[in-house]
Amino acid sequence: MSGNGATNPLRDAQDRRLPRIAGPSGLVIFGVTGDLSRKKLMPAVYDLANRGLLPPGFSLIGFARREWEHEDFAQEVYEAVKQHARTPFREEVWQQLVQGCRFVQGDFGDDQAFETLKATIEELDKAQGTGGNFAFYLSVPPKFFPKVVQQLKDHGLAQKEGSWRRAVIEKPFGHDLKSAEELNKVVHEVFPRDEVFRIDHYLGKETVQNILALRFANTMFEPIWNRSYVDHVQITMAEDIGIGGRAGYYDGIGAARDVIQNHLLQLLALTAMEEPGSFHPKALVAEKLKVLSAVEIPEDLGKHTVRAQYTSAWQGGEKVVGYLEEDGIDPRSKTDTYAAIRLEINNRRWAGVPFYLRTGKRLGRRVTEIAVVFKRAPYLPFESGATEELGQNALVIRVQPDEGVTVRFGSKVPGTSMEVRDVTMDFAYGESFTESSPEAYERLILDVLLGDANLFPRHQEVELSWNILDPIEEYWDKHGKPAQYAAGTWGPVEADEMLARDGRSWRRP
Repeated sequence: MSGNGATNPLRDAQDRRLPRIAGPSGLVIFGVTGDLSRKKLMPAVYDLANRGLLPPGFSLIGFARREWEHEDFAQEVYEAVKQHARTPFREEVWQQLVQGCRFVQGDFGDDQAFETLKATIEELDKAQGTGGNFAFYLSVPPKFFPKVVQQLKDHGLAQKEGSWRRAVIEKPFGHDLKSAEELNKVVHEVFPRDEVFRIDHYLGKETVQNILALRFANTMFEPIWNRSYVDHVQITMAEDIGIGGRAGYYDGIGAARDVIQNHLLQLLALTAMEEPGSFHPKALVAEKLKVLSAVEIPEDLGKHTVRAQYTSAWQGGEKVVGYLEEDGIDPRSKTDTYAAIRLEINNRRWAGVPFYLRTGKRLGRRVTEIAVVFKRAPYLPFESGATEELGQNALVIRVQPDEGVTVRFGSKVPGTSMEVRDVTMDFAYGESFTESSPEAYERLILDVLLGDANLFPRHQEVELSWNILDPIEEYWDKHGKPAQYAAGTWGPVEADEMLARDGRSWRRP
C-alpha cells in the first residue's frame, strides 16, 4: 500500500531516504476482540498501511469466539481505525486493506477452528500473495500461551518451507523465573528462537530508542556516564489511574511484576549498558545481558524495597476508592499497586551507584522518566548564600508524556551579585521534529514483519529479570502487609524513608 498522505518516520536503518517496507506477509491476531487489539493493534496496522509500509496484499486475520462473519470483523477493524488511528483516514487505503481481512471463529482448544485458520491462510496466499509469511500475535492471557502455540504446531501452522512463521507474545512472560523457563521451553520447541518476538511496548517508544542515540552519538555525555560523576539514577513509571476493570488480571500480579520486571529493568539495561559493537540484535542483547547479570539486589530488603497499596482519597476533583475496595479485589489482598526497589550494578562503570526503580497506580500524575543525577561539584568558589538552594545537575529522559530530554544545571542570576540558581534546558520531540513519532505498536509490528529483533527482549533477558525480582517478591510474601498511600499522592512515606537513609530524595516529576 502506498501513498503520500502521511509522513513516514519509519525509515530504513541503512539509508534514511528509504522507507522500511514489509514484504509479502500477513498477521493473525488471537484475542482480536480485546482492548489491546481494538485500541492498539488494528489501528497500528492501518497506520502502517497509510504510511505506505505494508505490501499491497497484506492480510489481517482475527481469531476469537465471537460468531462473526468476515464482514463483521471488517466492520470491527473499521470502527477501531476510525476511533484510534493516528494518521488521517483515507478511503483508498482502507479499501485495499479490507481485501485481506478475514475472521476465524473458535476457541483455543477447537481443532476444527485451527484447520479453518490453516485453510484461510492458504486462501490468502493465493488471493493476496502473502507468500506463506505470517506472524501469530498472541493477544491473550498468559495462561493460554502454551495452548495456542501447541495448536499451531499440531496443525502445521508454525512452520512452512520457503516462508517464515513468527510468534509474537505479550507480557507478562511468566510470573516468576520457573514459569518463564517453562514457557520459553514450550515456545522454543515450536518456533525457532529467532522467530519468537516478546513484546515490551516501551521499547518501541521513540524516547526509549533515543537513550542509545543520546549516549553513543554524542561525545559530551559518555565521558561522565559512570560512577566518577553519577550520584544515582531514578527510573519512574507513574500512573494516575487505578486498576479499572482489570481486577481479574491485576490481583496477584501487582506493580512490581507488571512493570518493574519488564519495562523498568529494560530501561535500566539501556541506561547502564556498555556501547555495543553494532546495533545488530545479538550485539545489543549481549550488552544488556552483561548489565542484568551484574545487577545486585540489596542485602536488607526490608530497608531498600517498598510495596504499598493506594487508599481512598480525593484525586483530580473526585473521590476514588482504595485498592481493597475495587470491584473484584479480595479485601485481604496483599497485591502491590506501588513498588520501589534499590539496585546496584557490580561492574567498573557503576560500582557503588544506586539505581532506584519505582512504579505505582493512583500517583500524582502519569509520567515515565529516567533521571541521571550527577554528583555535586567538589568545590564551589562562591559565597555560601549564593548557592544555598543549588541542587544537583541532572539529565532527565522523558519517556511519556511530553517526550524529550531535560538538563538541569546551575546558572548565574542576572544582576550585579554572583548568585547561582538551578535552570533547565529542554528538548521536546514535538517542537524539534516535523515528522510525527510512530506509535510504539506501529514500530514493533513492522519490525516483526521485517524480522528485526532489535527492540524485543530475548528469553535470557526475561529470565535474568525474574532472577532479580523473585527474591524480592518472596521476601514480601513472608513479611507482613503492604504499606499504604493516599490516591493522588506520590507514594508511601516508607518510599521516602528508603531514599532518606541514603541521604537522597525522590524527584518530583
